[in-house]
Amino acid sequence: MTLKFEPTQLRAYFVCGTQDVPGQDLNMVVQTALDAGITAFQYRDKGNSQLTTAERFALGQQLRERCAQAHVPFIVDDDVELALALQADGVHVGQKDDRVTQVIQRVANQMFVGLSCSTLAEVQIANQLEGIAYLGSGPIFPTTSKADADPVVGLTGLRQLVMTASCPVVAIGGITVAQLPAIAATGAAVISMLTRSPDMAATVKAMLTATEVH
Repeated sequence: MTLKFEPTQLRAYFVCGTQDVPGQDLNMVVQTALDAGITAFQYRDKGNSQLTTAERFALGQQLRERCAQAHVPFIVDDDVELALALQADGVHVGQKDDRVTQVIQRVANQMFVGLSCSTLAEVQIANQLEGIAYLGSGPIFPTTSKADADPVVGLTGLRQLVMTASCPVVAIGGITVAQLPAIAATGAAVISMLTRSPDMAATVKAMLTATEVH
């Protein structure tokens, strides 16, 4: 049974793959994040990942089950076939990935769709599409987590994107705990790698606190 999309699921959104935690067990990392209170998890295993297709699927099954037990949406990055095979709650696609209109048709009524948008033009195009649950925008600040990252958006740019978008926006890229209130003030939620945090529970708590609805 897949979870329906709710904007509150974006409040403490964790993205991770094996390439982000070398030498660690991703299962344990994700369980720690779930215990800390994350509200969504995106399985983004690519880049320097050493997993075979079969290993990626097997690990995805385990992570999917952990998220289901915690009632936290499990989202697959970029790979529609993997998302369908794992019966994910959602799939996230970028501007350079499969055409989002094709993805929406492919997963219709089976899972929700998130789309990366970093410019006003991309957001305006996304506003015309039926079936997009949320937009991912960034990098907000300079980041080292993606070698092919888009130009930095900044807080002013993020505020414009949030004001233009017709669905919720979640910010990503170079965001520290100290910057969370400023991000929340734009109306956006936050995606975090969390793996760089020395205290995951404290970081998740800070993410949730910043996005509290008053």
